[in-house]
Amino acid sequence: MDGNRGNEVEELYVQYKGLMFKIAYQMTGSVADAEDIVQDVFIKLYDVDPDRLAKPKAYLCKMVTRRSIDLLKSARKRREQYFGPWLPEPAPTPEMDAMEAVVRNDLLSYAMMVLLEHLSPAERAVFVLREALGFEYPLIAELLDKNEVSCRKMMSRARGKMGISENIPVSNESNNEEWVRLFLTELEKGNINKVMELLSEDVLIVSDSGGRAIAAMRPIQTRELAARFLLGAYRKAPKLIGGLDIGLANINGQIGIVARSGSKVVAVAFMHFERGKLRNLYIQRNSDKLKHIL
Repeated sequence: MDGNRGNEVEELYVQYKGLMFKIAYQMTGSVADAEDIVQDVFIKLYDVDPDRLAKPKAYLCKMVTRRSIDLLKSARKRREQYFGPWLPEPAPTPEMDAMEAVVRNDLLSYAMMVLLEHLSPAERAVFVLREALGFEYPLIAELLDKNEVSCRKMMSRARGKMGISENIPVSNESNNEEWVRLFLTELEKGNINKVMELLSEDVLIVSDSGGRAIAAMRPIQTRELAARFLLGAYRKAPKLIGGLDIGLANINGQIGIVARSGSKVVAVAFMHFERGKLRNLYIQRNSDKLKHIL
């Protein structure tokens, strides 16, 4: 291998690996898949004609987007056969280590990533590139080999499938740590009426275990069922082998709840609230998806 060529690829890796990881992760919902995609793209970059790298950022983004779309297409059947509800893999944020930089402003909220599952791979690409990374439509069209009008239509369809109005900006919600702590305090007190007061009328709890841990096999709805489920889980926690330590951490650019049994992370939960009420609670219990959370 030419030494200069190797140095060029290494420089591009250092400069763009974070951006490429953000694209791949939000496209696939998997830290492991995103890391594999980025590594694969850079390995193949050694064989790319240097003349094709006149605009390295656009070229690399195009490669990683295409790889992500291909992976999503192949993963459709696997997800249909998945044991129970499927949720994205939590991604460590700056103080942890997953491609070193999942920056908050470039990362959709976990609740938004769950909604991405309603989209086709191409729609998902347009949404991520536009709303998470702020790419302009001409560049998105170039990356997807489509025209700008088609990309705008895909964005409109994507918002419709996700239930987001055209005039509502998409941003990563900033979970209020004080509110999350208040909610955990009320759970600890065991007052079902107080807990219900903090739940939205159309609250939804979704758990993903992949068959590797005990979890609700179906989404839980209604305030009373949700409150009873949460209180029941909280009461059982101390009885688990090794006990259970519940704390807060910065994951996916927001406040996440991390449950540990000894030194092992056994669950990560994300709260999405609207107008001061818990609207969605997503609980990740699949041990394969918790490997990057320390």
